[in-house]
Amino acid sequence: MEMDLISAMVVAEGLSKDGSYSGWHGAHAGIGTLPVLLFGTEAQKQKYLPRLCSAELVGAYALTEPHAGSDSLAAKTRADLSADGTHYVLNGSKMWITNAGKADLFTVFAKIDGAKDKFTAFLVERSFAGVSVGAEEKKMGIKGSSTCAVYFDNVQVPVENLLGEIGRGHIIAFNILNIGRLKLGPFAVGGSKNVLQACLKYAKEREAFGGPIARFGVIQHKLAEMAIQTFATETISYRVAGDVEKFGDHLKGAEEFAIECSYVKVFASEALDYVVDEGVQIHGGYGYHQDYAVERAYRDSRINRIFEGTNEINRLLATGMLLKRVQRGQLRVSFDPLAPPSADLADNAKRITLCALGIAYQKHPTDLDQQQEILSALADCAMQAYAMESVALRCGRLGGLANDVRDVFLRDAMAKVEAQAREVMAACSEGDTLRTNMALLRRLAKFEPINAIAARRRLAARMLETGRYLF
Repeated sequence: MEMDLISAMVVAEGLSKDGSYSGWHGAHAGIGTLPVLLFGTEAQKQKYLPRLCSAELVGAYALTEPHAGSDSLAAKTRADLSADGTHYVLNGSKMWITNAGKADLFTVFAKIDGAKDKFTAFLVERSFAGVSVGAEEKKMGIKGSSTCAVYFDNVQVPVENLLGEIGRGHIIAFNILNIGRLKLGPFAVGGSKNVLQACLKYAKEREAFGGPIARFGVIQHKLAEMAIQTFATETISYRVAGDVEKFGDHLKGAEEFAIECSYVKVFASEALDYVVDEGVQIHGGYGYHQDYAVERAYRDSRINRIFEGTNEINRLLATGMLLKRVQRGQLRVSFDPLAPPSADLADNAKRITLCALGIAYQKHPTDLDQQQEILSALADCAMQAYAMESVALRCGRLGGLANDVRDVFLRDAMAKVEAQAREVMAACSEGDTLRTNMALLRRLAKFEPINAIAARRRLAARMLETGRYLF
């Protein structure tokens, strides 16, 4: 429909109430169609896009293999050019392919001649001889979606179906995943809002000890925190989408903001897991029963920490990209340690992150990319700092109860930043240097506490009155 990216995000949020359907739709309209849209030749677009847009064709994205999940360049599927140069012969298999059971067109990644430097994408029609699809996988959640293995046995793929350039398949794979990671944000937001609304309704209806459980402080705490996590996810998702949109070119924009896309993916999937887990808890025994929507939401949520690259991989990727910016001189990691802390908690969180990154880089100037625990902790610092800044900016415009969201979230996030930075500093310094680093960390992470109990109660009371998420 040629809508802008923000509109597409709104649609994604609306579709997310059903995890299985959103899996079908998201994979088709996103990773199933975007490779053709963004990398296809004019002939490929004319041939496939109209039918993909009308859903006459269902699209799927075939990257993962039995022994090549997060490490996609370890793929063994290969393509060999025929003697007459008219087609490639494709052999191999793919696993965990969403939409595979009904897909008509697969974007398949393979190595030409088995060479790692010839990792390339192909458009493969289900109707091509030698393409076969395995049985539906028995999954924990999103049971209404399709997930199958796909096999390629001497499949003849016309040379005109090579997508992009030879040896540039990784560019297609990674950029499409960037957009997929961003789109996971609104899917998580919509799912969180849906579960929160169900919990508000249940908390007002469920009676215990002479009244509705909604009157209990611990239930109000859960409801408010669910809303706060949803608010933060919503905020960073639409902030990044806005930045990509303003860039003008969605492909280049997603590449420019690839770090932030990874933050959205990790933050959103973990926030949704928190919301659905507390949703089950609020429902008590009924939350464990399949008659209640929260039970299904709980199971459906879990895949999001694996989709679009695992959260562990995304943490490592995000910090790895930050390090490359440091090495290119695009990011300064040093500052005056004697400068007074800012009154802005988000600014202090960024300073802590840069300080921890600098300390880690000094300790491991050549092998920091091998220190996964440190990289992961640095990613959490940066991600939380980005979320803090985003929430503070949005709440400054909204006012009212949004100020309660800001005050609670910023302090809780700062505590997470401090804990992760402490781990990095302890791993990368010792003795007097460590003590100096800890003193700087304590100074930057210091904040005046607020009455978070009262703030959460205000948020919960208003939601219980309206029966919905507030923002």
